[in-house]
Amino acid sequence: MRNFIPVVTLLFGILFFQAFSVQKSFAKEAVSLEILADQDHQSTESSNTEHGQSAEDHGGDHGEEAHHAPPGWLVIPFVALLLMIATGPLFYEHFWHHNYPKIAVALALLVVSYYLFILQNVHGPVHALAEYVQFIALLASLYIASGGILIEIDKKATPLANVSLLLIGALISNLIGTTGASMLLIRPFIRLNKGNIQAYHIIFFIFMVSNVGGSLTPIGDPPLFLGFLKGIPFFWTLEHNWPAWIFALAVLAVAFYFIDRKLGRAGDDSELEETTYTNKFTLIGVKNFGWLFIVICSVFLDPNVIEWVPAIVYDGQKFSFLREIIMLSVAFLSYRFADQRAIKGNEFNFEPIREVAFIFIGIFGTMMPALELVGNFAKSPEGSALITHNTLYWGTGLLSGFLDNAPTYLNFLAAAMAAKGASINNIEEVRQFAADGFHDSAFELMAIAIASVFFGAMTYIGNGPNFMVKSIAEQSGIKMPSFFGYIIRFSLPILLPLLFIVWLIFFAFV
Repeated sequence: MRNFIPVVTLLFGILFFQAFSVQKSFAKEAVSLEILADQDHQSTESSNTEHGQSAEDHGGDHGEEAHHAPPGWLVIPFVALLLMIATGPLFYEHFWHHNYPKIAVALALLVVSYYLFILQNVHGPVHALAEYVQFIALLASLYIASGGILIEIDKKATPLANVSLLLIGALISNLIGTTGASMLLIRPFIRLNKGNIQAYHIIFFIFMVSNVGGSLTPIGDPPLFLGFLKGIPFFWTLEHNWPAWIFALAVLAVAFYFIDRKLGRAGDDSELEETTYTNKFTLIGVKNFGWLFIVICSVFLDPNVIEWVPAIVYDGQKFSFLREIIMLSVAFLSYRFADQRAIKGNEFNFEPIREVAFIFIGIFGTMMPALELVGNFAKSPEGSALITHNTLYWGTGLLSGFLDNAPTYLNFLAAAMAAKGASINNIEEVRQFAADGFHDSAFELMAIAIASVFFGAMTYIGNGPNFMVKSIAEQSGIKMPSFFGYIIRFSLPILLPLLFIVWLIFFAFV
């Protein structure tokens, strides 16, 4: 429990300075009114009012710009954290294992403190905190609820069986999310290949189940769900993304099949010829599917979409807390009343979610300047001139691999809409953008959507389930590649060429 003290401190600090900021804004408005009153000379009352409103708007814009623009060097803590995540387990494992929570929280507090004290920007930290709470509540509830479901497959691990499970997982990802599907199937996948499991099994699981698979519905992956909340129709992703989804999964499935035949022992009949398989499929802890269903349903309890949902209103936006309360309650109850046979069979423990919780405190806290600088450039005249479906695909994609893909998706969608004179905060304009109401807007949205989901598999931190799957695999005794090892051995030679081909087929010459 003591490990969460810094987190509580961060929350308290943000709330305190939020109140301070509000008080300061009231004082600024009073001064502005005095100045406007002194400048009232020859104008009529109506024109004076209009002038006052204009001055207030401009003053607010300039003030917001001054307060919200971070310096370029403020991305250093984010880069430092990424480097530590990459090098810590490799070069200073003992130190990193015992101190990564302190390092992640300290770097996050450093950036947040700069925002609060120097930039006098409360909005960024508050939004980052809200997004983190939503993120970790969903991951924790899905992780714990799925931990109480034991799937036993008494079948020989052949390349075909492995491919089948990966494709089934990719399809399920669209129904219960990439996180839900990953947490539900990663342990059965490891058990299916017991004695034969290798790192590439886990990496392809991340590619297909934890990322690419969930690109057909808003439930599938967090970026798409955020788009749905902004106004993109529910079935838009299914209508536009399915060709790229089928192509990418087909290529990955074929690649895995031949790699598994060549490198894996799963297809070696000589080693396991004495073993008899019943080909039975057994489920233990079926009631936990009910808990998973509650979590998935609670995702839609967004106060910005459903008026009656209670919320905390800040900066013109409603922040949910009912949804998170439901998710965390499910996490507690699903573990409290779980079938102990499933818990023991899964060798369930809290270390993977603990690691993810602290690592992503650091990521959400330190990535604010990086996201803001990228978003500001994209919205600038220079940046807007560069916005095409091709640049959106590669820009959204490459950044989604190293920044969390959900806020990256929103930033690039906001930039694409701003370049066409539309606002992401206007639900009707978002719907019009999705319906191709602006020149090539639907095509640009397709590029952003596919890239944010597909490229999320480029690194361990591109998407939440990636790091979770890695942690579970390591808890199971599987030696996983380092941060850079993952990129060099798998992402660059396998995933990046596929993403390039996807671009060539679906975007480059259209």
